Amino acid sequence: MTAPKRRRRYPAPQPPVPPPPPGAAADDEPAGEAEREGEGKQPERLFVISGDGERVPLDLVTLIVARAEAPSRATPEQTAVLRMCAAPLSVAEISAYLRLPFSVVTVLITDLLTARLVQARAPIVRQQIPDRSLLEAVMHGLQRL
Repeated sequence: MTAPKRRRRYPAPQPPVPPPPPGAAADDEPAGEAEREGEGKQPERLFVISGDGERVPLDLVTLIVARAEAPSRATPEQTAVLRMCAAPLSVAEISAYLRLPFSVVTVLITDLLTARLVQARAPIVRQQIPDRSLLEAVMHGLQRL
């Protein structure tokens, strides 16, 4: 257990704030108030990643596979995508691993697709009902056994 901290009964006097130098821009509010105004607020996280052309229609389950190594001109985010996609990953997984919104990841992947550094594979769509001719062929094969 730690000992409680001791407090002074009478706080030490603060040194006076020096006046602004002559010729400085005169603001209506003192410098201390401007600093205190932004305290405690979390800054908005902005993304300034823009692509050259139109977006490729990507789905959350579209698989992305790297076709080449990251070139020297690639951004850190593009390099991270290329390293992760050595094995196929869905766009949703890439977004989660990079902790970036889906829209930002689609812009990154679009740039990589136009540079032919990655390949997009459509997810495997399974039919809800198997083909009737396939079921009949399996049934006839089983009857012959």
